[in-house]
Amino acid sequence: MIVLCKVNAMDRTLHAASERFLDSLRAKSPRTRSTYATGLRRFTSWAREEAGSDEITLDRLDDGALEGFYLALADELGPEREATIATYVAAARAFLRHCLREGSLTTLSIERAVERLHGVRAAPRYRTPRVDDALSIIVDYVKNELPALIPADAGEETRLRFARDRALLQVLYGTGMRRAEVARLDRRDVDDGHAQQALITGKGRRERVVFFDDDAREALRAYLGLRRDTYVPLFIRHRGAPRDPGRGGERLRLSPQSVWKIVKRYATAVGVTATTHGFRHLKATSLLNRGANLSHVQDILGHASPDTTKRIYAHYETAHLREVFDRFSVPVDEASARARRRRRSPEELTR
Repeated sequence: MIVLCKVNAMDRTLHAASERFLDSLRAKSPRTRSTYATGLRRFTSWAREEAGSDEITLDRLDDGALEGFYLALADELGPEREATIATYVAAARAFLRHCLREGSLTTLSIERAVERLHGVRAAPRYRTPRVDDALSIIVDYVKNELPALIPADAGEETRLRFARDRALLQVLYGTGMRRAEVARLDRRDVDDGHAQQALITGKGRRERVVFFDDDAREALRAYLGLRRDTYVPLFIRHRGAPRDPGRGGERLRLSPQSVWKIVKRYATAVGVTATTHGFRHLKATSLLNRGANLSHVQDILGHASPDTTKRIYAHYETAHLREVFDRFSVPVDEASARARRRRRSPEELTR
């Protein structure tokens, strides 16, 4: 009875429901909250425009809400922005589910809404990533050439930055981790460069094991051996004496954007086009080219579903199937000759 009173007294305006939904996301990552907030703003703006009013109640939404929102976005953004449209629609769907759970929305069925959405939605297109093995030139540069380029009179900060960058690029190349995952690494995760593997929490708060090769571990040991601090983050900024490093040096931690900038800087130095995500694709393709199967690559990269890996790297699976097809298919001449031999009588075979 108390629950019913709370539901009845709940503010059922779209604005109030949106505020409650965003508040429910406070345990999510900042990026998730930001993405959902952007999608929700687009959805509420569309809903108000459809209703012709700046403030509406949730009972104006029906089973066609997701369908109408999707079509409006498709008209505005075009088919080439399908990924963006999908993100906005996912935020709207999460919002509707939240309203249904809290009891403030009773005028639609999420199952019927999703079914109607699927009826008009374009099939998602997955672009095969362009993998440039020239990315390895960047890592080779920081591993073998960069140390010789450091001036003999270089200060401690300069040496620390070079050692950090070398270790960072070796980790990106060797593990196939996302830049945000690399930025979140702590020293204890790598046991100061002695650990062969680490348990990390990746995208969607899914845990997985990542593995460090010998080059990455050696570079990490060299970098951490130069550090004269006990800060927690693995990769930190090295510019001047920090005024307020934060607890455990947390304010010195490199951000994902800083990781991206470091990759871009060295890519420019060697004349290669590169992104941090390119190292993930390079890791995946190198594993697949050497015989790893898609399910193993899925686990190494931390994809939530094998379908994700299969869609992205479908051309490698197709190439493998083609190899099997060519290897085990029987030419018609061989098959017919075999069939003719089986059809011959015993008398013919003994002649």
